[in-house]
Amino acid sequence: MKAPVRSLLLFCCLTLSSWLPAADSELATEVVRNVLIPRVFRLDGVVEAINRSTISAQTSGQVEAVYYDVDDVVEKGALLVKLKDTEQRAALRRAEADLRAAQAVLKDAEASYRRIKDLYDRKLVAKSELDKAQANLKTARAKLDSARAALAQAKEQLSYTRVTAPYTGIVTERHVQVGEVAHPGTPLMSGISLEQLRVSVDVPQSLILPIRQKRKAGVELPDGRWIQAKKITVFPFADPASNTFKVRLDLPPRLENLFPGMLVKSAFETGRMPALVIPTQAVAYRSEVTAVYVIDEEGRISFRHVRLGGLLGDEHIIVLAGLQEGEKVALDPVAAGVALKRQRAQGAQDHE
Repeated sequence: MKAPVRSLLLFCCLTLSSWLPAADSELATEVVRNVLIPRVFRLDGVVEAINRSTISAQTSGQVEAVYYDVDDVVEKGALLVKLKDTEQRAALRRAEADLRAAQAVLKDAEASYRRIKDLYDRKLVAKSELDKAQANLKTARAKLDSARAALAQAKEQLSYTRVTAPYTGIVTERHVQVGEVAHPGTPLMSGISLEQLRVSVDVPQSLILPIRQKRKAGVELPDGRWIQAKKITVFPFADPASNTFKVRLDLPPRLENLFPGMLVKSAFETGRMPALVIPTQAVAYRSEVTAVYVIDEEGRISFRHVRLGGLLGDEHIIVLAGLQEGEKVALDPVAAGVALKRQRAQGAQDHE
């Protein structure tokens, strides 16, 4: 290239370079900050059903029908097992008859007491006759109360022949067959509820004190979301074999895709620790490379690889390596990339 042409090109480049603003002035930036974040320990836990029970017979009777089997979903109040109720219905009829008889006796005792009381007021009978009538009235009232209690018991015994579900759940085991005779205490059916779940975690004893103090924990769901535990229960004793404490985390109701026996991740907050954070929008993802555009005090741009931690809220992310506190990062990686290419082109031209 001839000297006059080369001089002209150099003059144009210098003129263009002086006309373009510095990168720092045209790019939005934010300073890398050092903040305190929760110190979290993650441990494996096992999902448990809070409502897990075995329903037993409360009266005697032959099993007439079993309406559900293993793995069936049962609604609260649904009829599970029906027992033969011939004996219970007979007892109910006797109780109803005894009640009617007690009511008749009371009515007669009340009439007798009023008659004797009237005669006593007119001084026609002795005080002993009035006392006797009053005692008979009290006895009749007591028998009526006893008859009413017997009737309530008979009704309850009859209701026991219809065994219903105490909560909505899934049948896990069936203990009786049609034709068997059940007695009070005989297991009929076992089940669990999926509406109320909790996570059981074995926690090392070194973490128990901060966990008791903070009372903050979360559980990772199968879809990757984290939810806060509604309640944290720390057992007051350690397992002598493993030196761990049992901790239970109660979860919000009606969670989907979470079942008893599943292994899940739990996280316990035990204090605070420093960490570097930057806006999530400042991170550039290039294939397998994770980086940010750093702008120094003179406006020079550099593309720097970083190692990231977890999210801090919805707008910031933790930086584990690659940055220092006080450095500036570009908030728009696309614009910063364009500016970096332009800067490199200008630098190449300046060296010609």
